[in-house]
Amino acid sequence: MPDSRAMEVVMLKDLRQDANLAKRRYMELCRQGRVFDARNRIIGGDTRAWDAQVRDQKIKEATEKARDETFAAEMRHNDKVTCILHDRERRDRKQLCCAISDFQQSFQKPETRREFDLSDPLALKKDLPARVSDSDMRNTISGMQKFMGEDLNFLERKRFQEEQNREWSLQQHSEWERARADHKLAEDHYLQTRLKFDETARDLQKLEGLTRKEVCAAMKEFNKNQIAELAERKRQEKQQEQEDNLAEITNLLHGDLLSENPQQAASSFGPHRVVPDRWKGMSREQLEEIHYVQKQQIQEKLRLQEEERQRVMDWDRRRIQKARASLLQERQQQRLQRELRKALDCSNLSLAREQYLQKKRMDEASSSQPTEDYFSQFNTRSR
Repeated sequence: MPDSRAMEVVMLKDLRQDANLAKRRYMELCRQGRVFDARNRIIGGDTRAWDAQVRDQKIKEATEKARDETFAAEMRHNDKVTCILHDRERRDRKQLCCAISDFQQSFQKPETRREFDLSDPLALKKDLPARVSDSDMRNTISGMQKFMGEDLNFLERKRFQEEQNREWSLQQHSEWERARADHKLAEDHYLQTRLKFDETARDLQKLEGLTRKEVCAAMKEFNKNQIAELAERKRQEKQQEQEDNLAEITNLLHGDLLSENPQQAASSFGPHRVVPDRWKGMSREQLEEIHYVQKQQIQEKLRLQEEERQRVMDWDRRRIQKARASLLQERQQQRLQRELRKALDCSNLSLAREQYLQKKRMDEASSSQPTEDYFSQFNTRSR
């Protein structure tokens, strides 16, 4: 019998211990959800390293911005050069067109052609009209120069037509006045009907306002009851929360968190691993090692940035040299074009001289203008 009582006491103690352990596990899980949030926790974080990373990011953004501005300035310069070349080409083309037009107006007039009488725009004005009077002998049937309505009684017939148009206008005005009176009568009828509808709507609106007031009063009473119930529920929840907080504070005071026991972070998988929710931070040696690695990374990053800058400068220098070579080549091409144009002008001048001498030999009359004046004028216009 004594042995059975001792066994019963031990069993009750174990059950009570298991219940306490289960309660502590549940409280620990709740505490982890509130305190050890991975998004908001900064325990063990290195703010200096974070600040250094932020500064590096800002330096990188400033470098990229400066490079983009350099590219934009170069693009604007190229656009300006293109616009200047385009304007120069358009100006040269315009001058050439003006020179051709002046030459045509001076030496290729339409009046100097032999077949000008066939395409003279004033030929019809110079010729006699097709009909001089109603008794003209040229007004034959096949000529179709005299039709009904084109006789000498045109003024009398026009006066009769004007009188007829005036009567039609008076008739249309009377019809318009009659239609306007009908429209006004319809508008008055519509206005009376609309006033009746407005009066009915006003009565319905008053009835709706009374109904809405009653509904609002009932809703207000219901909201008061809901507010009272909500206040009572909040009071109970607040009281329960205070009791839970007091129990949590008691557990924390007697737990391993505030006692900062380093053995609680030891993991069962090996000495190189820790339990995240019990870890109190890295040691000074670990932090120094991390700082040393970060400094090496910063130096390597600065070296890579310097290499990138040198490579960009090299590409910029090559691009400027290429643009300068293309500009020189374009100037050389323009110089060649000017020389070709000058040679073509000289050839045209020689051809014009030959044509003039040939025309002089074939022409019987003497020339009205000296040969040298003609040549000097042609040289001026060709230039």
